[in-house]
Amino acid sequence: MKIGVMAESFRKPFRESIEIAAGLGAEGIQKYAVSGEINWTKDQKREVMDIMNSNGLVFSALCGDFGHGFGNPDTDADIIEKSKRVVDLALEWGTNVVTTHIGVIPEEECPKKELMRKSCRELALYADSVGAAFACETGPENSVLMAEFLDSLGAGGVRVNFDPANLVMVIGERPEIAVKNLGRYIVHTHAKDGKQLPEGGYIELPLGQGDVNFDLYLPALKETGFDGFLTVEREAGDTPEEDIKLAVDFLREMIKKHDL
Repeated sequence: MKIGVMAESFRKPFRESIEIAAGLGAEGIQKYAVSGEINWTKDQKREVMDIMNSNGLVFSALCGDFGHGFGNPDTDADIIEKSKRVVDLALEWGTNVVTTHIGVIPEEECPKKELMRKSCRELALYADSVGAAFACETGPENSVLMAEFLDSLGAGGVRVNFDPANLVMVIGERPEIAVKNLGRYIVHTHAKDGKQLPEGGYIELPLGQGDVNFDLYLPALKETGFDGFLTVEREAGDTPEEDIKLAVDFLREMIKKHDL
């Protein structure tokens, strides 16, 4: 497996973030592409790749989150078209994975769930046609429900960005179990940690300090056949660069320990 970092987690300008990530020994970068990047000029896009290439890094994925997912007849069509353009940009930048949140999947069949299915199927068919994948992020629902929903699409282009911390923090599901239910769909992962709080809610923590049991989760992930990026995402805390360095070092130890 390879180590990546979410560029925005550094909370610094893009070039500086990439230079820091390279200095830490990361191999890949995930970048958000929701602030007009799909309309950038050729020169602007080329500058991004020049920065990446000069630092010896590749994109593990782009992030194409627009709004709060699918299931709204007033916004789905617009989000679908923007998401397709992010896939086009991803391919231009050398990756075929775009991560996103599709919204909370209802447990029971209902009009919203069918609209979500229709929208995701359109995305899946487009991704299939260009050899790419939309990877929906784990967390709002349990892994069995997500797997059943993806099975129902009838196309393989919508897959999974596995975030173990989201499962632990939001619904209390053990990642080493969830990964077995979703393994056939996983194309990208986030390396993140956290825990639920006794009084309710949750807290994100530096890697190795939360309730994600990486000694169980990572070997289970390997058993699915996944050999892609473990991309560090740090959305909380006051010392992101320090926490990301800790995470990269932690992952390097885990990869060596478990022969990942």
